[in-house]
Amino acid sequence: FAITLLATGALFSATAQQTQGKVVFERTVQMQIRIATNDGGNDEAIQNMLPKTRKDKFELSFANNTTIWKQMEEEPQDDMGSGQAVGGMQIRMIGAGSDDVLYSQLETTRKVELRELGTKKFIVEDSIKPMNWKLSEETKTILGHLCRKATSQKIGTRMMMNMDNGKMERKEIADTSYIVAWFASDIPVSSGPAEYQAQLPGMILELDINNGKTIYQALEISPKVDIASIKEPKGAKKLTPSEFNKERDKMFEEMGRNNGGPGRTIRISN
Repeated sequence: FAITLLATGALFSATAQQTQGKVVFERTVQMQIRIATNDGGNDEAIQNMLPKTRKDKFELSFANNTTIWKQMEEEPQDDMGSGQAVGGMQIRMIGAGSDDVLYSQLETTRKVELRELGTKKFIVEDSIKPMNWKLSEETKTILGHLCRKATSQKIGTRMMMNMDNGKMERKEIADTSYIVAWFASDIPVSSGPAEYQAQLPGMILELDINNGKTIYQALEISPKVDIASIKEPKGAKKLTPSEFNKERDKMFEEMGRNNGGPGRTIRISN
């Protein structure tokens, strides 16, 4: 009787695991925006009018050890995303293209991205870089799934943009990201939000980068998915990652030239 019960329990555990489906994530970004006056001070009045956070929703579809990550249709926001005028200035948030798509093959650690730069689109292929994770015994439940904590550090660079008297400058600075992930082993797919693919032995349902500066939270999990939609993006010029970065730099240089004229100094980072 005991052996039969154990076998039945093992069968239930196996059938309860989800290997395909769709997860809706919400990303919350804390924005740091500094506006300096010509005398070197801060324009606090305008800074207080600007949004402190930005929220976006994304969809992760997964099946057969492949995934597609893309942004959902943008919802109206009372912030810079709509290009509102603040203090006589027209300010618009510039971020990743809303049509960007990330396709990942988890077993081969290969990824193909459709990237949008202004009116142009490019296909960028690269390998998924594994990170060093430290697993914890700490757990919590997210959307009914028992999740385990994992932490890591990501050493790299980040971009800071300055707009000084109409001239836009982009500066790449050294940056170390501190990451806390919560993953569900009962969804045995090594996936999660954004570029955090093929990292942990289960689906990442929550991700905290740099103590709350960027947070991804799973809002919905469904076993239903359009498997045919999980396919490699095509139909645009192919670039290597370094070639794409050069194209991006050219675009920002052109934007800087087209925004001439005196004005306040604006610094944006996250």
